[in-house]
Amino acid sequence: MRSLPRRALLAAPFAVLAFALSACGGSDSGSDNSSAADAQQQSQSTGGAQAAGEAGGDTDDKPEPPLTGDIKTKAEAAALAAYPGTVVKSEEDAEKPGMYAVEVKQADGTSIEVYLDKTYKVTDTKKEGTEEADDAS
Repeated sequence: MRSLPRRALLAAPFAVLAFALSACGGSDSGSDNSSAADAQQQSQSTGGAQAAGEAGGDTDDKPEPPLTGDIKTKAEAAALAAYPGTVVKSEEDAEKPGMYAVEVKQADGTSIEVYLDKTYKVTDTKKEGTEEADDAS
């Protein structure tokens, strides 16, 4: 008879620990707690990505791969023939699919974005720092 109270006394701390873990969500057996934690973590990650996108500018920007090889050489030559200066960069244009964009810094210090089609014909221009495109003739 004496051993029963002693066992109960030894079991009490374990019962308290089990109750505390289940109340705090520390048990690995419940999938509801881990799902809620995953949802909260995903929400925080998405919010962080949105904040970073807002700080970095427009999140709808598509990557514009740089031109290489023969395409780069021909596109830059065509842009410089129409607008003499120094090439700053040349890339495929994400805003106008199927077009090339070559940025040229002119002698007066201004930059102009020259848009070319696949045949290297100048189809449009945009002075850097302006939002409206000027038609090239």
